[in-house]
Amino acid sequence: MTQNTHADELFNLDLIHKYDKAGPRYTSYPTAPMFHTGIGATDYVTSLQRAASKDVPISLYMHVPFCDTVCYYCGCNKVVTKQRERALPYVEHLLKEIDLLADAIGNHRTISQLHWGGGTPTFLNETQIRELMSKLHERFHFAANEDGEYGIEIDPRECNDDTVHILRDVGFNRMSMGVQDFEPAVQKAVNRIQSKEETLNVLEEARAHGFQSINIDLMYGLPLQTAETFNRTLDTIIDFSPDRIALFNYAHLPKMFMPQRRINEADLPSPAEKLNILKLSINRLLAAGYVFIGMDHFAKPDDELTIAQREGKLYRNFQGYSTHADAEMLGLGITSIGYVDGAFYQNVKTLDEYYEVVDTGTFPVFRGYQLSDEDHLRRHVIMRLMCDFALDFHAFEEKFGMSFHKHFAVELEELADMGKDGLLELRENGLTVLPAGRLLIRNISMVFDEYLRNRQQEVKFSKVI
Repeated sequence: MTQNTHADELFNLDLIHKYDKAGPRYTSYPTAPMFHTGIGATDYVTSLQRAASKDVPISLYMHVPFCDTVCYYCGCNKVVTKQRERALPYVEHLLKEIDLLADAIGNHRTISQLHWGGGTPTFLNETQIRELMSKLHERFHFAANEDGEYGIEIDPRECNDDTVHILRDVGFNRMSMGVQDFEPAVQKAVNRIQSKEETLNVLEEARAHGFQSINIDLMYGLPLQTAETFNRTLDTIIDFSPDRIALFNYAHLPKMFMPQRRINEADLPSPAEKLNILKLSINRLLAAGYVFIGMDHFAKPDDELTIAQREGKLYRNFQGYSTHADAEMLGLGITSIGYVDGAFYQNVKTLDEYYEVVDTGTFPVFRGYQLSDEDHLRRHVIMRLMCDFALDFHAFEEKFGMSFHKHFAVELEELADMGKDGLLELRENGLTVLPAGRLLIRNISMVFDEYLRNRQQEVKFSKVI
């Protein structure tokens, strides 16, 4: 679908400034601010029962919220504590929720994808990790190791000599690690002290133990970062050569995320320097042979993400770009979100609520969203734009039985203006996002967001760049 391109073609400063505004990341459509409490556990049970007879695989997400220390930039839902015993009741209730889920949906459907996120999943000890994985394998049927994607987010500061071996032994074959920046001054400013030595040691161990894919998260826009200092981090990462790299834009929203209030705003790079860091990073990663998948994701040419994009099978969910687009997504643990039977379902956000509800033998779902027919077709359009950088109007019409031009007449007028700016090429039977539009793919996708167009109150989103 898309091929790699030159950084200078991607990075058009005039267009970046013109389209500089906030917008959704489209890890879902409708986006999470549209979720409401009018949908809950009873609806979830009904959806799971209907889904039980389907013959499509399952993608399972488990949220482990605990962190030993707080990273000031973090906007995730987490519980910061040094009390390891706080994980004990959480694991007990995860085991109960796994049983609830398996009882409702059965075990004939294959788990093709598993992801443990957080927080810091490696906050859990060996016994807890083994207990949870044993329960999952006891209650569900997993695809063979070579066919499934079983990933976990790790923190090298939470890894001893045996951790990587244990994770591989229980079935994980993919690893994602947050690095953000190796510069000591930057790490101190965001309270994440993580040496190159301990980080690379864990990554090398993962390779030695047969992990099939390794992802590294970097972040630009952090305090005290400059293009010159970040270039040193890029040197180290490119030399290690992970399979995937996620280059996230730090969104400074201290009113929404309390830990960010500890960041000295005067230390943040200027908008111009932040763009310099981004351009440098894109140049370096493309020159190193990585393919720009979209937004903040880069992957090697032979990686599953790149292959999926090339074959038009790339997908987007709450973990970012993903494969296994045919799978229904189920969530476990606080704040986790699932997508099943045409609806989103989200679990409660606090430990106390989670424990109380699960102890009653009820799913801890507190809100969600049932997609309408209109939602489904707009979700499809936005998904294909985000993943393919292209739209085939004829394919849309075959899938939904309606004229693209008639249904999206207003949207096509807006796209025509973007075409004049060089973001995309609009044809009678489709459109292609041009290199200059790829970094601005969120802007293009926003054209099709009915809720954004008709919103009656302001919703906080991060800047698109």
